[in-house]
Amino acid sequence: MPIKKFRPYTPTRRFLTVLDFKSEITESKPERSLVERIPYRAGHNNTGRITSRFRGGRHKRLYRLVDFKRTKDGIPATVKSVQYDPYRTANIALLAYADGKKAYILAPKGLEVGSKLMNGPQAEVRLGNCLPLANIPVGSTIHAIELTPGKGAQMVRSAGASAMLLGRDSRQATLRLPSGEIRVVLTTCRAAVGQVGNVDHELVVIGKAGRQRWVGRRPHNRGVAMNPIDHPMGGGEGRTSGGRHPCTPWGQKTKGLRTRKKSNPTSKYILKRRYAK
Repeated sequence: MPIKKFRPYTPTRRFLTVLDFKSEITESKPERSLVERIPYRAGHNNTGRITSRFRGGRHKRLYRLVDFKRTKDGIPATVKSVQYDPYRTANIALLAYADGKKAYILAPKGLEVGSKLMNGPQAEVRLGNCLPLANIPVGSTIHAIELTPGKGAQMVRSAGASAMLLGRDSRQATLRLPSGEIRVVLTTCRAAVGQVGNVDHELVVIGKAGRQRWVGRRPHNRGVAMNPIDHPMGGGEGRTSGGRHPCTPWGQKTKGLRTRKKSNPTSKYILKRRYAK
């Protein structure tokens, strides 16, 4: 999706960029049967306490029910439209199955309205189709990958993301994820062929604080600008920069501290960590 720029008739317009939705989005209104409203708590939990700071005041949204399991096997589907989803960076595609059912999926790069898709082991290795890893050729680009068979896609779902199938044996497949991590997944897990669309999303420049407020992000005050009672990095004379390792208000080290437990049972499936050199 191309990036749209503006003349700098205000300071915020000088660097602000937006996605040109007309080039890829074909329909603006969602399918009514596939949306629901999710209560917005603005970072508060069920008791009213703030558990995630600096959130609140966003525009109203409707949640699109995206089919991450894609278990309607052997039934051909037609792409009816490509739509915007306010809950994710990727665009979504509306499918109409031959039996009359409709579903949303993540729209891969290059998917066009009118394309024919199918799910299941008998499906062709073609853009947008969802197959078990056992049926996908080695070296293919994939996305929307399951970690547990039947649970639905959990990995490689954001805009522009893609993984590569490096190898496979009778039971396990080796994947290289977008982070550089190399991981082993069961060959009975499913994945969609291709790269997630909306690849230009990472090039968007927000440009102004008000645009952050539209999506529910409130101003984030720095710890070094606080008093010592409010933050471990606060206090000092003049413009001091903390005087200690960057940390959270509760003393948890940040910016490089690895918080993954050494006893995590899934570590045996990771062949190469994303930060390994």
